[in-house]
Amino acid sequence: MAVLLGDIVQALGGTLLGPPSQAVQRLAPLASAGAGDLSFISHARYAGQMDATRAGALIAPPALQVAAQARGACIVTDDPYLYFARLTQWWKQRHAPVQPAHVDPLASVHPTARIGLDVTVGPFAVIGPQAEVGDGARIGAHSVLGAGARVGAGSVLHARVSLGDACSVGERCILHPGVVIGADGFGFAPHEGEWIKIEQLGAVRIGNDVEIGANTCIDRGAMDDTLIEDGVKLDNLIQIGHNVRVGAHTAMAGCVGVAGSADIGAHCTIGGGAVVLGHLRLADGVHVSAASVVTRSLLKPGHYTGMFPIDDNAAWEKNAASLKQLNRLRERIKALEQAIENARTPSSKP
Repeated sequence: MAVLLGDIVQALGGTLLGPPSQAVQRLAPLASAGAGDLSFISHARYAGQMDATRAGALIAPPALQVAAQARGACIVTDDPYLYFARLTQWWKQRHAPVQPAHVDPLASVHPTARIGLDVTVGPFAVIGPQAEVGDGARIGAHSVLGAGARVGAGSVLHARVSLGDACSVGERCILHPGVVIGADGFGFAPHEGEWIKIEQLGAVRIGNDVEIGANTCIDRGAMDDTLIEDGVKLDNLIQIGHNVRVGAHTAMAGCVGVAGSADIGAHCTIGGGAVVLGHLRLADGVHVSAASVVTRSLLKPGHYTGMFPIDDNAAWEKNAASLKQLNRLRERIKALEQAIENARTPSSKP
């Protein structure tokens, strides 16, 4: 279903240079866009890509206005990437089929559960005793809400999401398929060669506007709650240990692991495959590169990297062997420095 450039600008703002009646068939990246498509270019350093794209219209920054207008219709805005993000939301609202709210007859809703207005519950979903589902929320097929669990207004739990007993999800959150919230934390006490389970008595509290990717797991706390604050974005296959706090608007890429009781500040980013060890603290505004292992607290904002660069195997083995000798070399250097210092010091003997 095509939309008009004029309708887009009327809804989202920006300056349209070109005919308002020009139709847009789809949103597309520069490389694959065609004559009926709308694409975006976010920065002047990508200006060369405008010569190759076949997009019928572009979203462009003021610095590229002249070049964009010379090739055809364009929407000029200060932040094209943000504009495109809002455009995708507007586009989906117009094109996604509207599903009427309903509770599927194959769902199991406990008589003591409280279900708000315009709630959708999919087939084979289970909503336990004293659970609460806010207005306009959607609970996907085969999802499970434990006893006393709470889902805020407008939140979406896709298929096969598990929300444990007493755990809560705020408003306007999105939990993708397979997410598990509130499984037991990894707590065991060693005793005579065995592991004795420590019961996990806390819960998980998730704020508003949080998005959690597929098959991500967040463990309940041992005594206090695990806390995910407002606006946090978690990718797929992330593990958040018990009693972790993740500050507001922090984002983590896929396969990140955060061990128990770590305290991660607001507005942090953690790259894919990175690991944060337990009981560490990351200040607000800390950015960790992909595949890094955070072994100490990072108390100042900044960009941190901790990884051994990839190399061909023979060179890597030589470098690894050298690393193992660093402590011995350090001691030798200290001994040599001391010998030199002693040689420079005049003797006190007659």
